[in-house]
Amino acid sequence: MRRLSVLVALLLVVPAGATAAASVQSDGAPCVGTMDEPARGTTVISVQGARGGEKTQARLVGVGPRGKVKWVHDGPDGLVWGYDVDPMENGNLFVVGTVREGGHGKTVFYEFNPRTQEQVWTETVNITDTHDADLLPDGRIAIANMRNYDHANGTNDDRLVIYNRTTDTYEEEWLFRDHYERDTGGDYVEDWTHVNDVDRVNGSHYLLSPRNLDQVILVDIETGEIELKLGSDNEWATMKRQHNPQYLESEEGRPTLLVADSDNNRIVEYEKRGDGWAETWSLGSGATMEWPRDADRLADGNTLVVDSRHNRVMEVTPDGTVVWEVYSPWLVYDAERVRVGDDDVREGPTIADMGAEGDYSLSNAPLFSTADQEACASTISSVGPDEVRDVSTGNGTAATPTPPTPTQQPGFGLAAVLTALAAAALLVRR
Repeated sequence: MRRLSVLVALLLVVPAGATAAASVQSDGAPCVGTMDEPARGTTVISVQGARGGEKTQARLVGVGPRGKVKWVHDGPDGLVWGYDVDPMENGNLFVVGTVREGGHGKTVFYEFNPRTQEQVWTETVNITDTHDADLLPDGRIAIANMRNYDHANGTNDDRLVIYNRTTDTYEEEWLFRDHYERDTGGDYVEDWTHVNDVDRVNGSHYLLSPRNLDQVILVDIETGEIELKLGSDNEWATMKRQHNPQYLESEEGRPTLLVADSDNNRIVEYEKRGDGWAETWSLGSGATMEWPRDADRLADGNTLVVDSRHNRVMEVTPDGTVVWEVYSPWLVYDAERVRVGDDDVREGPTIADMGAEGDYSLSNAPLFSTADQEACASTISSVGPDEVRDVSTGNGTAATPTPPTPTQQPGFGLAAVLTALAAAALLVRR
């Protein structure tokens, strides 16, 4: 049985010194926003966790079709940052995070069974703060290895690398320094590429997201070639400091990239046409999103979006209509819709194939006011532990207030724990 305090911390962050405002959510469902359509299956949310000025343990949340909290998982001991979570063929989840062991910490991978709430296996490697890895069909792990400066040789070894858990060896690698000059991207010693995502597309081809280079690339780890490239360093009209791109293909086989264009506060989609890229879709223009960090096209053509600094996850139609929305702690990183039967709900059609090209605003800005945050905590606190999994059901749409400004947010590394001010400053680096 989960402790009540864990769920309160998981579902809500109340900024220190916040003042009350008129509630916009229904009394029965203060943690649920728009709920016009039930989700097709469970949505798994990776939250990085903070309460006031204190950094809390990162966690996973499983919510049902109408936002009902089905389970909460704290992760391995010492998990301080939670990142990517991927559904596996067997119904389990492959999870990536950071455990605190000096400096930025080490990387932990584990397989989690949501039905038994058990970790099937856990592997910790001496790699700094990996944001994403891909569990390959043969059991090896493709790692987006960032912050990998070699002080002895004076080289930056940021890379894609394949790790064999059985032999504890690194068997293949693709190095950024073989293709990029050191004066591009971020600080060459501290955080050069900030490669925050890796996805195996097919065979030896992997999609990488070097955030500090403002681009997404498709590489062949066998030949060493960059086969596709979208964006370029400091060319921010295309994208700026992106996260978690998804590779799609049109019905005619044209490569398509769906990207959380984080610092441009939008979701954007590009299709390869001839020698160039065409922007086919933009979502969230204006002030309706802040620092989105994940977007997944679903089988029905909707898109699952993580609006990170508005601490919400939502399902959006191609024309920008929000049909499903739940709230969780500050700095949501990733969200995945779990496979339903034989239907892989994580991958769907391109915008061009749906005939929905264009620039769209969201149908609503964040609904969660300070009072709603307090109501969410109060609702959970008012029931016993046996009832807590049922308090976040129902509908909760209403007028849109000005979203609250958190006085303190978690940042990166040890400084985040020491002071909220330092955390807020360092948050941009994520």
